[in-house]
Amino acid sequence: MRPPRTFEDLAIGETRVSAGRTITQAEMLEFARRYDPQWFHADPDAAQDSVFGELVASGVHVLAIWRQLDHAMNGDIDFVCGVGFDELRLKTALRAGDTVHAESEVLELIPSTSGKPRGTAITRYALLNQHGAAIVTFRSINLVHCRTA
Repeated sequence: MRPPRTFEDLAIGETRVSAGRTITQAEMLEFARRYDPQWFHADPDAAQDSVFGELVASGVHVLAIWRQLDHAMNGDIDFVCGVGFDELRLKTALRAGDTVHAESEVLELIPSTSGKPRGTAITRYALLNQHGAAIVTFRSINLVHCRTA
């Protein structure tokens, strides 16, 4: 079943906040060893000698966590697909034991000029830790289905 909220239901300035999620070292290691085995992501002992002083999550893992939290908070939107990220910045390392949440804000809503029953939503996203520090920030460009053609 498709999600109920369409392009017409979105509003500029609309904000949402996800539930929190605590990240474990075991999760970080599993992800890194499978998808991004750099030593400061995949080896806790070696990571002590990194600029971080300890194991930190891969940026790809950070985005996967954001995506999971975003789906929980914005999964009621009838997206066609994402078409890009702008201004993506990894700002603070994600560490084991951090509790993170995602935030979204609709910045722009651009109706289609192609005649297709969809519009473009530009949304600002952030993943923040328990101290309010941004782990990642970016603008996301997404196509959203319209109710009618």
